[in-house]
Amino acid sequence: MNAEVRSLPFDPEALGKKYQEERDKRLRADGNEQYQEVSGEFAYFVEDPYIDSKIERGPVTDEVEVVIIGGGFGGMLAAARLHDAGITDFLLLEKGGDFGGTWYWNRYPGASCDIEAYVYFPLLEKTGFVPKQKYTNAPETLEYCHVIADTYDLYSRSLMQTMVTSTDWDEATGRWTVTTDRQDSIKARYVVHSNGPLNRPKLPAMKGINDFKGHTFHTSRWDYGYTGGDSNGGLDKLHDKRVAIIGTGATAVQCVPHLGAAAKQLYVFQRTPSSVDVRNNTSTDPDWIATQEPGWQDERRRNFELLITGAPVEKDLVADGWTEAFREIFGAVRDKAPSKGRLALWALTAPLSPELYSLGFKKYLTKKATTHMDLAREIELCDYQKMEKVRARAEAIVEDKDTAEALKPYYRQFCKRPCFHDEYLPTFNLPNVSLVNTDGKGLDLITETGIVFDGKEYPVDCIIFATGFEVGTDYSRRAGYQINGVDGLSVSQKWSEGLSTLHGMHSRGFPNSFFFGPAQSGFTATYTYSLDEQSQHLAHILSVAKEQGASRIEASEAAEAAWVQTIIEKARLTADFQNKCTPGYYNNEGKVNTKPQNNTYGGGPIEFFELMKKWRAKGDLDGLELR
Repeated sequence: MNAEVRSLPFDPEALGKKYQEERDKRLRADGNEQYQEVSGEFAYFVEDPYIDSKIERGPVTDEVEVVIIGGGFGGMLAAARLHDAGITDFLLLEKGGDFGGTWYWNRYPGASCDIEAYVYFPLLEKTGFVPKQKYTNAPETLEYCHVIADTYDLYSRSLMQTMVTSTDWDEATGRWTVTTDRQDSIKARYVVHSNGPLNRPKLPAMKGINDFKGHTFHTSRWDYGYTGGDSNGGLDKLHDKRVAIIGTGATAVQCVPHLGAAAKQLYVFQRTPSSVDVRNNTSTDPDWIATQEPGWQDERRRNFELLITGAPVEKDLVADGWTEAFREIFGAVRDKAPSKGRLALWALTAPLSPELYSLGFKKYLTKKATTHMDLAREIELCDYQKMEKVRARAEAIVEDKDTAEALKPYYRQFCKRPCFHDEYLPTFNLPNVSLVNTDGKGLDLITETGIVFDGKEYPVDCIIFATGFEVGTDYSRRAGYQINGVDGLSVSQKWSEGLSTLHGMHSRGFPNSFFFGPAQSGFTATYTYSLDEQSQHLAHILSVAKEQGASRIEASEAAEAAWVQTIIEKARLTADFQNKCTPGYYNNEGKVNTKPQNNTYGGGPIEFFELMKKWRAKGDLDGLELR
C-alpha cells in the first residue's frame, strides 16, 4: 500500500513542517563557538572534587614499551588486550584519582547507563562479574572498573592524578617523550591516546557566568559538599536552596528527579527537550548468567548492535527500549524489500538515516520492487509514529498542559541520543519544580543573583551546568595536551582542515601513535564495544610488528588518503538526514559536513568491525609502513 494513502493517526506533512520549524529555531551561526572553554578564569569547573588527598611523588623518567593515556574503559581495555597478547611493559597515565574515565567524573545523583549492563560492561566472562541490574548505576560501574583494574594488575602499572601536557616524537631514537604536570618525562616506543570523546566539560558562552555570587558547578564535577547526599540521591543540604539546572540532555534527565525531590525550588532551563521513553529497570536473575554458554557476551552485544543498525536477526536478545524502537521502525518495511536488499540494512547507523537506508537497497531494486524513495518515506512514517508515542507519554504524565507540550521532542528519534527514564517526567508535577522553556533560544545572561531569560530574572542560590562535553573542537584542546610528530608537526596543524587517518587509529606524521575514539571508525551506541574492538586491533598490530622485528609503524600516505575518501563518500549518504536534525553534537551543532572527513564510518559499526577483521586476517598490516 502506498505510504501516502494509508490511514495514519497524524498528519505527516504537518509533522515534517513542525520538525523543520523547531530545528530552524535552534540553528546558530556560531556552532561549537557558542560554548565557553573551561580554561583560565573558568578552570575551576574542571578541578577534581573526588580526590581525598594528593599523591605525593617525585618525577618519573622511566622508559616503557607503551604509554596509554586515559584510565577509562578505552585505556583499561587497551591494557587488558595488550596484556593478553603478551605485551606487558606498559604504563597508564590518568588525570583523575582512579580508573573509570567518564564514570569517574560523572557521579551526579542518578547517574546510570542507558545501555544494559550485560552488553555495556566489557570482559564479563573474563572477570566473572554479575551486574545487579539490567541498567547499572554509576557506583556499580566504578566498582566494575576497579574489578578490571585488579584483574589485570593495572594499579601497579599506572600513574594517577597525572595530567599529560605534551607528547613529542624523536625521530633519532624512535621514541615518544611524554611529559606531565608532575614533571615526568617518560620515553615510550608507542603511545595510545584514549582520552575519551566526552571528556572535557563545556559551558555556555554567555555573559555573567563569573558574576554570579552564588554557587556553581558542572554535573561532571558534582559538589556533594554543597548538595549533600551521594550518587543515589538524598541531597539533604538543598532543602532551603533555590537551584537552577541549565540543560535537559541525558545527564539532566537522570539528576533532575533528585534535585526536584530535595530543593526548595528547582528551575529547569531547557533549549531542546530530550526524547524520554520507558526505562523499566529490572534486577538480574541470579541463575541467568550461570546458564549462559561461553561466548554469550560477544553474541549479545553483536546482536544488540545489529538490531539498532537495522539488520535482521533471528531473536532480540536484549529486548529493551533501544531495540524496540528499531523493531517498530524497520519491522514495517523490512519485509517489503527484496530478499537480497535485506542484507543491506547495515547502512543504518546511529543517528539513523532513511536516505542511507534506502541507498543501501538501491542496487538491488527492480522495476517490480518498491522504489527507494518509498522505502525512505515508509521509515520516516514509522519514525513519526514512534515519536508520537514518546510525545503522548509526556502528555499523559505531565499535568500542566503547557509544560507537557514544551517537553515534547519534535525531531526524528535518533537525531539526538534517546533517553529512557521513569521519574524525569513526573518530577514536573511537583509544586517546587518549574520548567523554563527557552523555545530554542537559550538564556540571556547570568547576574549576581540569578539567571535572566526573556527579560525576567530567576533568583537562585545555585546554578548547575548540565551542558555536556566538547565534541567538535580541536583535538588537542579536548585532550588537554599537544601531540608533536615528525619534524615538529602538531596534530592541530595536521588536522586543521579536517581529520585525516587510516581506520581512525593512525595518522601519517605520527608514527607509533594510536588514536582511540569514534572518529573515522565504527561508532556504536554501546561505546565500550567499539573500544574493545579497537583494543583488539591495537594488540594485533603490535603483536605482528613484534613478530616481524619492526619498531616503527606509520600509515602510508596513499592508504590514509584512500581511507579519508572512503569516509567522505560514506558520510555524504547521511548528510540530508543530519541537515534536517535539530542541532546537537551528533550533527556538529547543525554544521553538517563542514569538514566531511570528520565523520564516523558511514557503513555502520558492524560493517566496520568486519572490515577490520578481514584486514587483520590478511596478516600483512596493509597500508602501514613498518621498519
